[in-house]
Amino acid sequence: MGRTYIVYMLASRKNGTLYIGVTGDVVGRVWQHKNDVYKGFTQKYGVHRLVWYEVHSDPGQAICREKQLKEWRRAWKIRLIEEMNPDWYDLYDDFWRDRPASAGHPGAGRDPA
Repeated sequence: MGRTYIVYMLASRKNGTLYIGVTGDVVGRVWQHKNDVYKGFTQKYGVHRLVWYEVHSDPGQAICREKQLKEWRRAWKIRLIEEMNPDWYDLYDDFWRDRPASAGHPGAGRDPA
């Protein structure tokens, strides 16, 4: 299987501030958001909860989708989130729990409990 690219949405809380991004390493990138590694929007507004994602095999398609979603009305984004994740759970643990310990990410390969 080839490389995957993830378009994702983060939220500060249910119906809170939203952030849309794209990455080839969702575990590492969301970890950076959660730990405020870089100053910016997600740090300023506390946008740390992974609430939606979409997997792509082509980086160009992923980038186009990210740009498309950024143009969407807020209500459409919320509907998209709630179709996948009606309770707005943080989906981050679903990714890193099964990641090999050699992946170089804090917590990779460890049981989150």
